[in-house]
Amino acid sequence: MKAVKTGITHTFEATITPQQSAINVGSGAVEVLGTPAMIALMEKASNLLMDPYFDEGETSVGTHVDVRHMKPTAIGATIKVSAKLTECVDGRKLTFEIWAEDEEGEVGRGTLKRAVINKEKFMARLK
Repeated sequence: MKAVKTGITHTFEATITPQQSAINVGSGAVEVLGTPAMIALMEKASNLLMDPYFDEGETSVGTHVDVRHMKPTAIGATIKVSAKLTECVDGRKLTFEIWAEDEEGEVGRGTLKRAVINKEKFMARLK
């Protein structure tokens, strides 16, 4: 992995789709952004942040998530999803502050830990 400094951030916007509803992801019985889908968007923000720093064949995998989902978000709403790198240990263990917000305020917030891996070696372990 290329040298990286803590404090870097990435934000992107997403429009919530019916496929991301609590009903469709199996986490509830209402047509709002499901918590697992919100967390997936937060992980996406961390991946978009780190992608330029990975060497060829590298990526990262999630190892720990601690997130609060504070308010519902309607299907069709647009949210901003952000990740900030707060720690990088040995160029392999990454910690992020992650959050999502809509026009009314914060939707969710938490921390995410990811491990940098070599894709080929990682997948070979599954055989």
